[in-house]
Amino acid sequence: MASEADLKAAGEKYIPKDYDPALYKLRHSFAHVLAQAVVERFPQAKPTIGPPTEFGFYYDFDLDANPTDGDLEFIANRMRGIVKGKHPFRVREVSADEGRALFKDNPYKLDLIDGLTKGQDEYGNAAASAPTITVYTQDTFTDLCRGPHVEVTTDLDPKAFQITQVTGSYWRGDEKGARLKRFHATAWASADDLKAHLARVEEAARRDHRKLGRELELFANEPVFGSGFPMLLPKGATVRRLLEQFITDYERRAGYQHVYTPDVAKKELYRISGHWEHYKDGMFPPMDLAEGGQEWDELCLRPMCCPHHIQVYNAKPRSYRDLPVRIAELGKMYRYEKSGVVGGLSRVRCMTLNDAHLFVRPDQVKAEIAGVLALMKRAYADLGIGEYRFRLSKHDPADRVKYVDNPQMWASSIAVLREALQESGLPFFEADGEAAFYGPKIDVQVKDVMGREETLSTIQCDQHLPEQFKLEYKDADDTPKRPVMIHRGVISTMERMMSYLIELYAGAFPPWLAPVQVAVVPIADRHFEFVRKLGDDLLAKDYRVDVDLRDRRMQAKIAEAEDQKVPYMLVVGDKDLAAGTVSVRLRGKVDLGAKPVAEFLALLERVVTSRTLKLVP
Repeated sequence: MASEADLKAAGEKYIPKDYDPALYKLRHSFAHVLAQAVVERFPQAKPTIGPPTEFGFYYDFDLDANPTDGDLEFIANRMRGIVKGKHPFRVREVSADEGRALFKDNPYKLDLIDGLTKGQDEYGNAAASAPTITVYTQDTFTDLCRGPHVEVTTDLDPKAFQITQVTGSYWRGDEKGARLKRFHATAWASADDLKAHLARVEEAARRDHRKLGRELELFANEPVFGSGFPMLLPKGATVRRLLEQFITDYERRAGYQHVYTPDVAKKELYRISGHWEHYKDGMFPPMDLAEGGQEWDELCLRPMCCPHHIQVYNAKPRSYRDLPVRIAELGKMYRYEKSGVVGGLSRVRCMTLNDAHLFVRPDQVKAEIAGVLALMKRAYADLGIGEYRFRLSKHDPADRVKYVDNPQMWASSIAVLREALQESGLPFFEADGEAAFYGPKIDVQVKDVMGREETLSTIQCDQHLPEQFKLEYKDADDTPKRPVMIHRGVISTMERMMSYLIELYAGAFPPWLAPVQVAVVPIADRHFEFVRKLGDDLLAKDYRVDVDLRDRRMQAKIAEAEDQKVPYMLVVGDKDLAAGTVSVRLRGKVDLGAKPVAEFLALLERVVTSRTLKLVP
């Protein structure tokens, strides 16, 4: 059998890539400490599994009791006592029979051991080989575990964790499996790190687009539509319309031709493209439209627009002089996301992508990618997105199932994307296993309040689909040549971008994008005529205005406009009526005082046309 040092070293390989090894080990160790404390509080509890998570860890137990606040306080205090006990984490290898004897009263551990002997991991997935069965012990607690852990409990800071909640779960995530109790916790290297994390959690809750979407009347999720199909309310629809107009105007000036293509196609189209083979689990089931004995081809809701834009390219013969051909669409797509991950606007089942496909000659690829990067940077600047980084997303050469098996194609496509980034002078990093199935891509990575990174924009170099569809253009010597296809989405889907911007701005949209730009509040009924005309004048200039003539106190109207994060509030009283002025208040409870109407209109025009984030330039 392997030595303890070898077993501990072997556990290191289970740390996921991009996860800080020190944090992973301390969180895994905290999970075992929690399990010991829970079993001491509830001797009937049966531990199952307890892995590290993004910001901490969880541990699932078969437990009939519902832990009270007092129970959780006991468990947290006991965890601190265990940590201070300076207990080493010891590991040893055991045979399957030894493991079964050790955990004879725990059916979940027995299930895990049976799986390990069959070459499965703890989640029941096939492993490369039958794993070694190991157990870790600290103090009086022994658990079936592969590691890794810290060396001793005092390597953990007793003030650097917090039990956050207890929820329900199922054994191995199967709704037909046993119902369990999941203890969630966050854990960090120091108390200061924990404090900073909790502050981020509080700020993220304040900015949560789902919460703000309800409060600001932007969107709603109605059960009758099903999960993942949000409904945009008038204010949300306004924001979306402005975003669509914003990006399509940019694209038109950059030489893109906009099209409308069907939301459905015959399944055969996706067989040719490879989406049916590589992506069918993420597609809605085909529609079999056999009717009255007439056989129909199966139709699919599209998961991507690229095969549709290929049909646009193929609509007429192309010459080398025609290229590049830039085809763009606000394309509606449908993806069957699992119900457990859909929510708000960020994960939906029907989405509208700011999509485009560029069909170019090989000598044009780098220049066109540079053009897309420049367009993306201009759009980001207008939207106030300042922090992002570029990732060159490559395939895993060993995975010939997930990725198209064409080494030469991958090498040349990766090289041209790398050179385009280098020549643009943009810093970037490279990552394996993040490519599309048909080619590598440049991903633009942004972070949310919690520091989680997600892809907002993408540029893909594709030599595979042009080959699949036998795309051609006539070269200068009249011979047929194959174009290269560039897939790009500058501002992602409208849904994802809206969710991102709601959280970026904490619901306080810049004036050019705000669903209501100006709220006009009369102090008394005698001011109604003046504010009605002012509202009409603003509307005639294409500003979005709300003239509040309701029978409510002025302060209540101003407070409501403030809660709705309207950028400008114009209050009109007797002095304003006499002088032809408006009392200007800014979102954030800033009072600019009385201003001539013309002066305010000039300010508003300057702010909106410049797309500044400031209310006063």
